[in-house]
Amino acid sequence: MDGNHDLELILQSRTPIVIIESQDEARVLELLQTITMRRATRSYLPLFRWTVTDGLQRLDISLEPQPLNSEPTDVLKHIRAVSKPGLYVLLDFHPFLEDPVHVRLLKDICIRFRRIERQIVLISHKVTIPDELEVFCARFSMALPNDEERVRIVQKVVDEYSNDHPGSQAAVDPKAHDMLIQNLAGLSYADTARLARNAIYLDGAITKSDLPQVMQAKYELLNRSGAVQFEYDTATFGDVGGLSRLKQWLSQRRSAFRGDESAAHLDPPKGILLLGIQGCGKSLAAKATAAIFGVPLLRLDFGAIYDKYHGETERKLRESLKTADVMSPCVLWIDEIEKGLAGRGGETGTSQRVLGTFLTWMAEKKSHVFVVATANDISTLPPELVRKGRFDEIFFVDLPTPEIRASILAIHLSNRDQSLGRFDIGGLANAMEGFSGAEIEQAVVAALYAAHASKRPLDTAHIQAEIEQTKPLSVVLSERISALREWAAGRTVSSD
Repeated sequence: MDGNHDLELILQSRTPIVIIESQDEARVLELLQTITMRRATRSYLPLFRWTVTDGLQRLDISLEPQPLNSEPTDVLKHIRAVSKPGLYVLLDFHPFLEDPVHVRLLKDICIRFRRIERQIVLISHKVTIPDELEVFCARFSMALPNDEERVRIVQKVVDEYSNDHPGSQAAVDPKAHDMLIQNLAGLSYADTARLARNAIYLDGAITKSDLPQVMQAKYELLNRSGAVQFEYDTATFGDVGGLSRLKQWLSQRRSAFRGDESAAHLDPPKGILLLGIQGCGKSLAAKATAAIFGVPLLRLDFGAIYDKYHGETERKLRESLKTADVMSPCVLWIDEIEKGLAGRGGETGTSQRVLGTFLTWMAEKKSHVFVVATANDISTLPPELVRKGRFDEIFFVDLPTPEIRASILAIHLSNRDQSLGRFDIGGLANAMEGFSGAEIEQAVVAALYAAHASKRPLDTAHIQAEIEQTKPLSVVLSERISALREWAAGRTVSSD
């Protein structure tokens, strides 16, 4: 869509007030100047810009600002008094719309618009119009740069680098360039140019090493609700013991999710639900999913979404999901989803609306956002969420088998620079019957403290002593875990 043409149509519709909510002020002014020049041979309108700091200034010809009209009341009275048509751009006028005098002056200008075409354009990050002015208003949304425009913006920055560094040209890796263009989607013109400039001017090149910093900076620009966190530290499946079937499932879908040509005939995967016992690696698997897909990991915190004011919770969720859409391709991790989408006592109505918002997004999203939701208690999850088709698959993460317990123990010992040859890995794994992955790690951590206190190297005896003192969750909550396993049998796919 041609934003220039759309804005010109709105201006030609003879609407007295045009509202443009945008952070890209310079880009909007550039569009307005272009439209003004193109209309010079037809219905020409002189173009003015007003700010509270400089006053009124004519832009279509080079004139100095008029500080005497810097006060909001003064500039509106001036516009009302002039007898010639004009296009008046008022920047950041939104705080002054609460004054009834300003509202009346604007209404006067609108009422007299048929006799004298004095058109007002309000540009700000957010504009709330009083009810009595709504009938005189039209809104225009600035389109974000498309692929071709982002290519031109990046090329302009490359040329700027060459001009600033005579005799030196920016080195451009074609694949990294294409990925940069893709990752800059969803940003304004100004932000696109700024992030491209940061990437190129850092080392005089566009390389794959620039992409993580670009995605981090993009996230910081987009995340205003605070409910979505950018996870800087992801895991690899080398850090995860077991889950062999899940690893294979994700590996098979990697090409389709990333949009590789070899998988162009395949539908991209939507997401998975990881159901299972606490401490068995569901959260770690979510982090590793981002690593295997090679994309950023975002975490959605439902605790930061819920708000006491009516409608605010749903708005925050929509903003968070929009952030994920713009950050795509990415993995969106929702930990313990049952706490966010199950009934929350007196907030049942809110929870139902949140559930509806989330399910609608899941069904309609076109972006490459792979959802990894984890849950410990299936009984509190709404049936609408777990029915077939919401997620591509529901995996059950059970307590680890002896072989998997051995691999988990070896991972945690190796991560702490312990020589595996000193330990009876098989014997310890058998002794950890009923232990989760988290409990195995905690046994190693506690044994290291005991070894430090005894001033001896960590050995099998230290870990065995910790095992004997631990009552695993599978014993403490044996009834609940048995019920969860019974529900999962036949309804889910085993992760191993």
